[in-house]
Formats: sequence, structure tokens, C-alpha cells
Amino acid sequence: MFLTYASGRGPALIDRELYRPQDWAEDGARRATAGIPGAVSFATTPQLAQRMIARAIATGVPFAWVVGDEVYGSDRRLRRFLEQHERPFVLAVRRNEQLWSVLAGHLGQQTAADLAAALPDAAWHHLSAGAGAKGERLYDWARVRLARRQAPPWDHWLLIRRSHSKPEKCASYVVFAPAETPLAALARGVGRRWTIEECFEAGKQEVGLGDYEIRSWQGWYRHITLALLALAFLAALRAKLNRATAAPDKRGSPDLAFRSLSARLRSAVSSPSSRP
Repeated sequence: MFLTYASGRGPALIDRELYRPQDWAEDGARRATAGIPGAVSFATTPQLAQRMIARAIATGVPFAWVVGDEVYGSDRRLRRFLEQHERPFVLAVRRNEQLWSVLAGHLGQQTAADLAAALPDAAWHHLSAGAGAKGERLYDWARVRLARRQAPPWDHWLLIRRSHSKPEKCASYVVFAPAETPLAALARGVGRRWTIEECFEAGKQEVGLGDYEIRSWQGWYRHITLALLALAFLAALRAKLNRATAAPDKRGSPDLAFRSLSARLRSAVSSPSSRP
């Protein structure tokens, strides 16, 4: 389990938790062999996510949105936690997620798929979720206000993303944010979720994130923490060098990537001039 921090200057993995299935977590022999502390009990993936977000809040990490996939969006306890701490979120939900809303003048629970199907054509807007490898990631977007108890300035919506060329392909998200938040900002928030995949790719290729055969609790946390520290160092160095020297590429993003940066560092360390 990982928590990613994403910004306009680049992303980095900033926290980690080791998930174990419940039968594994409650197996005394396995726990003893792996050296798992007695105080560590079973936790679901949304509970682990909440734990990492709570640490980020406690240490003053500044962030505008919490984003995640259906596993986290379908967990009402995690959503309540974020609402209580007034942290805006855009979390994916399944098509059959039951949500309170007003449909055809009647208040009741409707599935996300039914709410999306009831939207008129005028509700959809063609917006970008941010730049990708092939340019802007354009989709059709719409939102429906949900029937939730909320105090100003906060509001709740169901956000729907639809493929422009294949309208039957939709994704749904529950949103908690200030009432004046524009639809374009929600679309960009959704787009930030994909940066965790970039971090996994860079972490595995550049800092050995997945290169281990560890059988102990302490060993896993030591290896992963060191890899995360190295990845964060590269992200910060990349941002600093890009501000100083690198020109934007055609997509408007810096052309100095993790791979090119680490390659330069390896070249510098291995060159004759760097040896004493």
C-alpha cells in the first residue's frame, strides 16, 4: 500500500503500509516467523489508506485533493474521515454503488449507473484530465448533486467520466469539495490519480522498489522506506534542475524525466573524473 504526493513539479511516493490478508494476519506462527510486532493487527486496505492520510495531515503535508480507486471510494468510513477533516476528495466508485439523490423529483437511493444514464445531453462537457504521453486526455464529464447533509461551503456530487468515442464506457466518482468548485477542477483531480503508476514505474526501474526477497516485517519496511527516500530525492532534484535549466517539451511538461536524471547521476559517479 502506497501514498503518492502529486504536484505540478512532479510526483513521489511518500508513505507505505504492508497489507496482509486477515487469515495471514491472525496466524501466530506466520507472525512469529516474520517478526510482526504484537501490537500490529489486521487492517483493511481503506483503513491502511486512512492511516497514511492521517499521518500526512498530522505532519502538515499541504494537499488539495485525495484521489483513489473503487476500493477506497466504496468505503464510507474513509469518506467520513475525510469529510470530518474537511479534506476534498474525488474517489472512484463502482457502477452499482448506491447513492442518495433526487431523480425524477423523488428522493431515494440510486446506483451510479442509473444516475449517469438519466443525465441530459446538455449536462456533459468535453474537458481534459491533464496531459498524458499522447497529449491531453480528453473525456466527456458531468456531475449530479447528491442528497447529503452538508454545511457551507461544502457539497457532494457524483462525477461521471465518459469516453467521447465510446459513450457506453463510463467511470464514476464520489466528490466532496467546496460548492463553487468548477467541473474542470474535478476532471484534473481525477487525472492526478494516474501519477501513482508513474511512481511505481520509476521506483522499480530507478531505485529498486520491487527488487527484494524479504521475509521479515522489519526488512520489508527498511527496504521500501529507503527506496521511497531515494525516489523522493530524485523527484526533488529533478524539479530543481528543471526550474534552473530544462525547457518544456511540446506537452508543456519538463523534459528531464526520472530515467534521464538517474542515468546522468550514474554516468557522473562511474566516470574517471569522479573517482578519487
